[in-house]
Amino acid sequence: MKLLISNDDGVYALGVRTLANTLAEAGHQVTVVCPDRERSATGHGLTLHDPIRAEVMTEIFHPAIKAWACSGTPSDCVKLALWALLESPPDFVLSGINHGSNLGTDVLYSGTVSAAMEGVIEGIPSVAFSLTSFAAQNFQPAADFACSLVRQFEKNPLPELTLLNVNVPAIEQDEIRGAIVTRQGVRRYIDVFDKRTDPRGKNYYWLAGELLEDVDDPDVPTDVPTDVQAIRNNYITITPLHYNLTSPSGLRTMQKWTQDSGI
Repeated sequence: MKLLISNDDGVYALGVRTLANTLAEAGHQVTVVCPDRERSATGHGLTLHDPIRAEVMTEIFHPAIKAWACSGTPSDCVKLALWALLESPPDFVLSGINHGSNLGTDVLYSGTVSAAMEGVIEGIPSVAFSLTSFAAQNFQPAADFACSLVRQFEKNPLPELTLLNVNVPAIEQDEIRGAIVTRQGVRRYIDVFDKRTDPRGKNYYWLAGELLEDVDDPDVPTDVPTDVQAIRNNYITITPLHYNLTSPSGLRTMQKWTQDSGI
């Protein structure tokens, strides 16, 4: 299969090298287009007021892989690849493997998820992969799972306009209890800005977030576990996402409100 791979940790990150090399060694046609430096938590930002540059990368990946380092955001990377660098569209867009989890509402900030979402916006089924630890260095279990998931897609294609957000617990492979389908959890943080002073006496601020709670979304069936819950229980989580942010409960409320008010 033809696979386009991107990330938000940058082209030199171990996670993307492990993912790309594993898939290339499995016989897939792999192209990598990643940011030239770390672009974590950039969300779905696009570069509009500066040129985007792409440099061919050699000797980083498997010899069969074509790779570029892009000066833009993760979403820029995928958009540039699809419209300028690739001769034909890929079968899938894959993003990651991210160094750290992308669970619950964190996906709204994630450059990893946004790179995959850019593929979905362009009509290409996409998957975001994350390893749930900033300290762990063993990405191979996550890469092996990605390889098996791609094999499944050859038999069972993803629904149209669907993104899968996959999180793999950072534990030994024999400790992983399996993979389950989950719903997106809701994570809330206390965002604290640490005020500091630089050597020239000027103030600056450093954002430090502390997890406050994991709460339920009333619009999603509660018989399906959240990704946050399942990761705690040592499962690989597979959460289907889409870019339509319409609120079902809000839509019903507003329809009733407009009917009752005569507007």
